[in-house]
Amino acid sequence: MLDILISDITFLNTVTLILFPLLLFISYHSLQNLLILNHIPSPPLYALTKWRLAFSDYSGTRTRTIHALHTKYSPIIRIGPREISFSRLSALRTIYGAGSGFERTSFYRMFDVYGTQNLFTFASVAAHSQRKKLLTYPYSKSVILKEGAARAVEMKVWEFMRLLEREPEVGREIFRSLHYYALDSITEFLYGEFGRTKALGEKGDSDRDRRMISDILDPKRRKLAWFACHLPRYTGFLMSRTGITEKVVEALGLLPQTKPTVYTGIRKHALEAWGAFKAAPKVEKEDKGATNIIGRLWESHMSNKKRVEGGLSDLEIASEAADHLLAGVDTTSDTLMFLIWALSLPENSEYQEKLIEEVNAKLLASDLDSRGIPTAEATGKLEYLDAVLKETLRLYAPLPASEPRCLPTDCVIDGVRVPAGTVVSMSPYTLHRNPDVFLDPLLFNPERWLGDLEDVAEMKKWFWAFSSGGRMCIGIQ
Repeated sequence: MLDILISDITFLNTVTLILFPLLLFISYHSLQNLLILNHIPSPPLYALTKWRLAFSDYSGTRTRTIHALHTKYSPIIRIGPREISFSRLSALRTIYGAGSGFERTSFYRMFDVYGTQNLFTFASVAAHSQRKKLLTYPYSKSVILKEGAARAVEMKVWEFMRLLEREPEVGREIFRSLHYYALDSITEFLYGEFGRTKALGEKGDSDRDRRMISDILDPKRRKLAWFACHLPRYTGFLMSRTGITEKVVEALGLLPQTKPTVYTGIRKHALEAWGAFKAAPKVEKEDKGATNIIGRLWESHMSNKKRVEGGLSDLEIASEAADHLLAGVDTTSDTLMFLIWALSLPENSEYQEKLIEEVNAKLLASDLDSRGIPTAEATGKLEYLDAVLKETLRLYAPLPASEPRCLPTDCVIDGVRVPAGTVVSMSPYTLHRNPDVFLDPLLFNPERWLGDLEDVAEMKKWFWAFSSGGRMCIGIQ
């Protein structure tokens, strides 16, 4: 009996010796986390661990949770051991203004394509600026209106209307059909004849292209994004398994999303489009690729090749093109979906009626193309339409979440000392719901943008659907 007691005591001592240093380390680390930003308002759990906010992220409430914390505590709140969220214009200018020096965090690397960085994922300000110079020209408003891009969009609008007439069941699935429209419009702009899709086309012709976006509809896509963001090594390990190990992982249900995962069709399509462009005769490249994105990347590839061995690689060009497509499909279709939904609500019927009145009153026969579709130039004079679109982007921003940045040196933001390496962020969701700027911010009211000029000017300062500074959305036009 005594031997058993001594054995138990020895075991407990051994366990204590093992656990005590671990508990001491955890306690020290937690205390350090608490103290390093203890001058920033925050509930204790958020200061102690990143997993409190990660839990909200998993449940799909991260952005709303941060907004609620701002409402309860302060315009400046701590949302992680080394992460701060801001919600005032003064902070916006400091963090995101041109020349601020703040760089994107490793969070964005989950958007690399083929393991290759692109305009969206570059952390370095210099690398981003260099790549952006290559792409600014075809995205400029003057080029879009003059070089055929606007005419192509008008054609896609007509094809979308024909789809609704031809396949009413697809039209009723507005989320899906708007994705077809966005896919066809953007591939036309990116690739032209070298990779345009026909998702809006007749059955049979459109089947392959419609399947390209089927994984967008998979609800597990968000689950995979969560794992890639919060457990990148674990996710990478699981997704890279092959053979027997892969079968075991799948059998145990450990994969966030079954392989192949998100956007495989779009990523494959980007490589195929670049391959088709690359194989085309030089004269055809120069003639038909002058104003599309893949043509601009090819020009850079050839000019850089004279100075630097290789220029842009095949994967760099395909990664860039695929990223623009990935970025454009969801944002375009989601914005249109929310606009249509908001106008369809009974309480918003007056806005729909006024929009119809404006179109009937201001658009002349000369403002329509041969198919009866309003031209891009003509829509520029529809002020009420612009207000409806702005209000949709304000209340239902397609990318409403935080946009994280960091600086390798200590700095001061909005009067608060921020240690080097701290992640700082702001979100359109919170900026667009400031009741001091937007009266009744949760109310869909396009006419707020047609009111007093001073009020409208102030709202425009807070309008952040396209971000701002050097990193603002290149596709704003």
